[in-house]
Amino acid sequence: MKVVIGPYKNWVGPYQIAELLCFWAKPQQDEFGFKSKPDWVHNFGTWLAETKTGKDTTLTKLCNWIHRRRKRQEYVRIDRYDTWSMDATLATIVLPMLQQLKATKHGAPHVDDFDTPQHLWSTHAQEPKVEEWDTDSNWQARWDYVLDEMIWTFEQHLNDNEDDQFWTHDHDPTLTWQEQLGRSKLDEPAYNEHHHRKQKGFQLFGKYYQALWD
Repeated sequence: MKVVIGPYKNWVGPYQIAELLCFWAKPQQDEFGFKSKPDWVHNFGTWLAETKTGKDTTLTKLCNWIHRRRKRQEYVRIDRYDTWSMDATLATIVLPMLQQLKATKHGAPHVDDFDTPQHLWSTHAQEPKVEEWDTDSNWQARWDYVLDEMIWTFEQHLNDNEDDQFWTHDHDPTLTWQEQLGRSKLDEPAYNEHHHRKQKGFQLFGKYYQALWD
């Protein structure tokens, strides 16, 4: 397998050009603490972007034309051995991406209460939401829980000795390996609980797949 995926192409339009041309204008802080160029720079960008009748200027049309032709670099080559164990191949890629997403995310999507432990439910939040569209104080924690479960699932899937922890073996040196194998015991309840959690992690990955963005 060989995968080359470049960064997204940034939009460069009249407003961005205005800021570049007015590089010497110092940013000003607004009432919310955000810094931006003075209003007159924005007005200059509007002058570059729109005609007096509100239509796109030639510059705006040119920027749109250029942007449509700037493609993100994407190259994927799949070898036959990549699909011999495709689940493991994908897990090798998915795991570090999930780990980075959790470390760098800036927000959280809606997570259904029943996908998390009860203490994280919106109905158990110290600061419940007032309106239906509001967020409660457990909103972020529910997404952290889902990410942690997905990360744990893919970590287990990549562990070649995942099930060894559920077996006990008789290491009596007087017994043959066949006899020792026959005396091995499986902790079936723990084994089933482990794989049930793992299966739930895969289901969460599928359910919240479209929420995997930063």
